[in-house]
Amino acid sequence: MPRVLNNTEISPGVFLLSVKRTVQFKPGQTVKISLDNDLAPRIYSICSGTEDPTLSVLYNIKEGGALSPQLARLSPGDSVRLSEPGGTFFGTPGPALWIATGTGIAPFYSMLRSGLGHNKTLLHGVRHANQFYFGTEWATELGTRYHRFCSGEGPEAVVHGRVNRFFEQAHGPLPHRVYICGQATMCVEIRDLLIARGVPFGNIIVEIYF
Repeated sequence: MPRVLNNTEISPGVFLLSVKRTVQFKPGQTVKISLDNDLAPRIYSICSGTEDPTLSVLYNIKEGGALSPQLARLSPGDSVRLSEPGGTFFGTPGPALWIATGTGIAPFYSMLRSGLGHNKTLLHGVRHANQFYFGTEWATELGTRYHRFCSGEGPEAVVHGRVNRFFEQAHGPLPHRVYICGQATMCVEIRDLLIARGVPFGNIIVEIYF
């Protein structure tokens, strides 16, 4: 079984778990993670690049959850079980709009690390300003195409409210292809909004985070 290299708490209750990468994957794919016990595995998006030496996942501790509290207690050298990569939330080289909430940023970070950030615009919505994960890299790579939204208090450079605010302010044509990853209600709301704005249903790719 793979052994943990790092299990870093990057924000209160949110961890980046890394093991040595021994498999190939497509940016945007997932792995199932479990421990050496009877707990059912849980699916997490890969949060690292296809050429990175490590394979990482971003997870938060779920209140009352069976697996995530145990993951948070892992230390370097501990073993975890990982499945082969799976899923169909694949990144593509062409222009696209990426929309994420919370830890739903993980697959997009994998895409960015894999060289797919060109011609992409990212909308990232969070509850608290300390949840803009990898914000420095996003700002460096995307510049003005990186838009942050915070429903709680945030710095001046952050739009107060949910990612929906972007569409209240954007009156020009939207990108023809849109990727959405996050909580189910948000995904459905944004998908319906995009369809109403003329984006074809088949060009809206959704990955729901539970």
